[in-house]
Amino acid sequence: MTTLTVRRLAVPPRPRRRLVVLATAAVVVGLILLHAWAVEETDVSVSALVGGWEGIVRFLESAVPPDFTWSTVVRPGIEACLVTLAIGLVGTTFSIPFSVALAVLGARTTNRNAVVYQASRGVMSFLRAVPDIVFALIFVTAVGLGPFAGVLAIILHNTGVMAKLWSEAMEEMDEGPIDALRVSGASSSQVAVHVVLPTVVPQFVGLLLYRLDVNVRSSLVLGLVGAGGIGFLINQSISLFRFDEMMTYILMVLVLVVAVDLLSGAVRTRLGA
Repeated sequence: MTTLTVRRLAVPPRPRRRLVVLATAAVVVGLILLHAWAVEETDVSVSALVGGWEGIVRFLESAVPPDFTWSTVVRPGIEACLVTLAIGLVGTTFSIPFSVALAVLGARTTNRNAVVYQASRGVMSFLRAVPDIVFALIFVTAVGLGPFAGVLAIILHNTGVMAKLWSEAMEEMDEGPIDALRVSGASSSQVAVHVVLPTVVPQFVGLLLYRLDVNVRSSLVLGLVGAGGIGFLINQSISLFRFDEMMTYILMVLVLVVAVDLLSGAVRTRLGA
């Protein structure tokens, strides 16, 4: 008869409660000191805000009611809103092929070349790190004032952002079908075309519609630096101290942003993205 010997395993010691409390307290104190430094560096002052209420009141008195003159304010504002929408739409659409190519090269599921992978990730990081408004300033000096500079700025910045998002979506997918295709001798391009890209289409569509929404808002800011659209009219009205016109343009921007958001949400719901 065989006798079974049961060996009791040692229970790992629990971390001391005092050390946990001290570590938590150190983190809290560190965060408080960090925020205190940040508040000091940014000149945050509640008294300055309270003391400036008269300026806010004067601004509201000159901005309300908005100026709804059709020929000089409303019609140019509607036309500028359409230009702003066009900048965001064209910039987003034209960045798609560059984003797909960069995402395929910058995802481990579709590219096994370490040098090309790191180079692609570097390009993504650069395009994302440079704000679209900086690209707009550069292109304004190259192609002149107007919406074309805004389109070029959106294309470059959005390529970096969408390539990053799409490459991460491709890396998060199930690698079973990918391994099966590679075992059968398929190349990286065949894996990308026949497995990866068809699988992540819903995520691609959802992220694309989200970026369209963001780019329409960004094209508004680009207008402030001469890239056309409703942002240019807002900047012009502020320069002329026509705050009633500015309020009208802001209301138009609100309508435009809400409309784009509702439309993109409806499309995502329809496609299940």
